[in-house]
Amino acid sequence: MSKPLILVTNDDGINAKGIETLIRTMQQYGDVVVVAPDSAQSGMGHAITVNHPLRIHRSKLFHDVEAYSTTGTPVDCVKIGIYEILNRKPDLLVSGINHGANFSTNVLYSGTMSAAVEGAMENIPSIGFSLCDFSADADFTGAKKVVEEVTEMVLRNDFPPHICLNVNIPKVNAEEIKGIQVCKQAAAFWDDRLEKRQDAMGNDYYWLTGKFQEIEVEKNTDLYYIKHNYATIVPTQFDMTAYNVIDELKNWK
Repeated sequence: MSKPLILVTNDDGINAKGIETLIRTMQQYGDVVVVAPDSAQSGMGHAITVNHPLRIHRSKLFHDVEAYSTTGTPVDCVKIGIYEILNRKPDLLVSGINHGANFSTNVLYSGTMSAAVEGAMENIPSIGFSLCDFSADADFTGAKKVVEEVTEMVLRNDFPPHICLNVNIPKVNAEEIKGIQVCKQAAAFWDDRLEKRQDAMGNDYYWLTGKFQEIEVEKNTDLYYIKHNYATIVPTQFDMTAYNVIDELKNWK
């Protein structure tokens, strides 16, 4: 029986520690091909490149793994992987392991999760993995165990069509992770601020800052479980229709 073909990407760039952990973990389960940005693409959301050329370069960074870096976004990487490099849909698409959380509404900004959503749009079983630690030298020991457990569940079961999994892992030692909870995303938002600064020439520029404000940290949400040292799985879809208000809008005059 042939091994599954696994496409690996991320948004932190091909040189990030998280993607190397993900690649080495995926090698246990199938034939791995990597297509990742050549530089950090965090916060790109579902952006695609339309105004300048996309370039692809073979990478020898991982030695025994077929890998490519691109000048594009994470979503570009998925498209390039499917239609240019593999010339077929992979059996599994994994994105990450992201340096930093992608729980709650962060999923809307996340390049990591947008790559997984793109996979879902192609009806490919897709998972986005994120560790709640922004450090470039983060410890992925606990994250690796969660990735293994989730991957094995996905490979053992029928994956629901046109959805992806948003997996977040708390920043604790591996032995402190209490388990994995399937749940919903919490309600939260970024209370944005634009900080005005000046460059060396005295010209004004702005730096986006802000604080993540929690609205709902009730039980059965990703924020709740992360705070209690559980990894979380939120099934995520690209259909953003607000079905609960369709009938109400039909009655508007």
